[in-house]
Amino acid sequence: MTQYTFALMDTRVVAGPLRRFTADVFVGAGLAAADAAIVADALVWANLRGMDSHGVARVPGYVEWMRRGDINVKPHMLVSMEAPAVVLLDADRAAGPVAMTSAMHHAVRKAGEAGVGLVFVRATTHTAALGYYTLIAAREGMAGLAFAASTPLMAYHGARAPGVSTTPISIALPGGDRDPLLLDMSTSLIAMGKLVQARRTGEPLPEGAALDAEGRPTTDAKQAVTPLPVGGPKGSGLALMVECLTSLVLGNPIAAEVLEQTERGARHRQNCLALAIDVGRFGDPQMFDREARRLVRVLKALPRAAGVDEILMPGERGRRTFERRTREGIPLPASVVTELSKVADALGVTMLGA
Repeated sequence: MTQYTFALMDTRVVAGPLRRFTADVFVGAGLAAADAAIVADALVWANLRGMDSHGVARVPGYVEWMRRGDINVKPHMLVSMEAPAVVLLDADRAAGPVAMTSAMHHAVRKAGEAGVGLVFVRATTHTAALGYYTLIAAREGMAGLAFAASTPLMAYHGARAPGVSTTPISIALPGGDRDPLLLDMSTSLIAMGKLVQARRTGEPLPEGAALDAEGRPTTDAKQAVTPLPVGGPKGSGLALMVECLTSLVLGNPIAAEVLEQTERGARHRQNCLALAIDVGRFGDPQMFDREARRLVRVLKALPRAAGVDEILMPGERGRRTFERRTREGIPLPASVVTELSKVADALGVTMLGA
């Protein structure tokens, strides 16, 4: 077995070895090598983009879900319905990156045939960062959209307990001769993964971002358990509608099952939607690219608010982080390295602390 050396202190790790190490861990947990490579690539991509809450810090949780059977390490994914512009993919509890990568490729294929491709994904698991999949469409010159419904973790507006998912949403648009525009967000003020990460680092949370176990506002990450929705009723309403558009449409409800504490609600699962739009079917793609660049230019030229050095477009900060971390390495906190080491040791992947 390959040995991987990481310093057990805040350190920087080259993406390639980290990707191979992560894939080896998942193979040790039972995933097929091809599936392990997809999941590892999605997690390391998130680290490279600066979305560390959806990066390799997720490995111990994924391995535990595999051990419990919540993630099916040998899924039989099935296209159970196909129409001219639509696919229904039954994921059989596959690892989220495996199911969503397949879904977006189906969406791109359908968009190439019909102009638009819509793929519903029933019964997958944690999808990692959705921008990883919408970029698949953008790189093909298409617009990509994805969102996911999951376990209620976020307070519904007016409630002091979880009622809806934090509901990640991503939209990517082709960039022509520049990088795509990429929006990747949750409907909560702070993503659950970032809250968990803040618990590890001791970093305080923003005001109004989360509630404690008693439903009281808190900035202490160790006390925080329930994220609050962005925009109050807007964020929670959007999360509710995503649950309806995925889970209820697919006959695989999640939120009500969890809130009523049914047997089905006790298991981790997600339902998702992937959409690709071939922008060339509806207009001149060169004009689209030209107008997109024009729009970005006029937005960035707007008068800046006090203390703002630059007006950034969706995905611009992540792209710069990607470039920097590709050159300089990915920073891994000591707590994450320690957790990875424990999981790796248990699975026979040697990780040496320098």
